[in-house]
Amino acid sequence: MVVNGTDVSVKGIPDISEAEIMNYIDYVQEKTEEPVDAISITRRADGTVALDYQLRPQKFERIRRITGYLVGTIDRWNDAKRAEEHDRVKHGLH
Repeated sequence: MVVNGTDVSVKGIPDISEAEIMNYIDYVQEKTEEPVDAISITRRADGTVALDYQLRPQKFERIRRITGYLVGTIDRWNDAKRAEEHDRVKHGLH
């Protein structure tokens, strides 16, 4: 089911209300300070509740320092500058 844009899976709690589900979502968002994409609410054998969740993917923009300037993309560079960037030695992580 989907509650307030969050994919929700409930196991072992047949009488859970939408308000209670929202409280669990709000609890996770408060602790992580990130929006929740999906949450699984499961009642354990000892009566406690397990919360498994996935956070909504965040947009990531790569910023590089090239010739002393911080740039996000090179789409506005002229051909000579693009060729200079292309010819540089790239170092990978091991």
